[in-house]
Amino acid sequence: MAALALLYSYRRCPYAMRARMALSYAGIAYQLQEISLKDKPPGLVAVSPKGTVPVLLLPDGRVLEQSLDIMHWALQQHDPDLWLAVDSEQSQALISENDGAFKLALDRYKYASRFPEQAPASYRAQAQGFLQKLEQLLSHQPFLSGAHLSLTDVAIFPFIRQFAAVDATWFALAPYPKLKTWLQARLASSLFLGVMAKL
Repeated sequence: MAALALLYSYRRCPYAMRARMALSYAGIAYQLQEISLKDKPPGLVAVSPKGTVPVLLLPDGRVLEQSLDIMHWALQQHDPDLWLAVDSEQSQALISENDGAFKLALDRYKYASRFPEQAPASYRAQAQGFLQKLEQLLSHQPFLSGAHLSLTDVAIFPFIRQFAAVDATWFALAPYPKLKTWLQARLASSLFLGVMAKL
């Protein structure tokens, strides 16, 4: 029996979520090791001293320490619905903005008590430019990169999920109908539900 890749993961981490979804979509069999943030396993630190997840240890000894690298590796093994076909400059720019400015504002909004320099609503407002961009895209097409689900949607979705949960009442009333419909579809998808099953 062939050796399996080993994924160090944390169930609620958005970066780990998107890595697990890509591996699941690609049909990659792997061993999953959930970690405790307060007690990281020695094996994780040995292969990736930064100690953050996800980390994928491949059977040949290679280590992938970034979620997007894990996603691309998985899709290069098997990409039945051609997610990578829409991996354009626009898609890459959107993911980069998600992982950069939006994630920065999201962290300050979610953990506002750690950043008392501004009110939570101020951090939320800083994130809304990105939400408006997604809303505009989805007003013209069902998915962020066109007519079909792709790498773009799966890479960004866990962070929008996290944002929406910070103040669910506010988000329910927010003027993003297309984004909310897109989010609900992702939350209800078998792909997401499958990788979120508790061990």
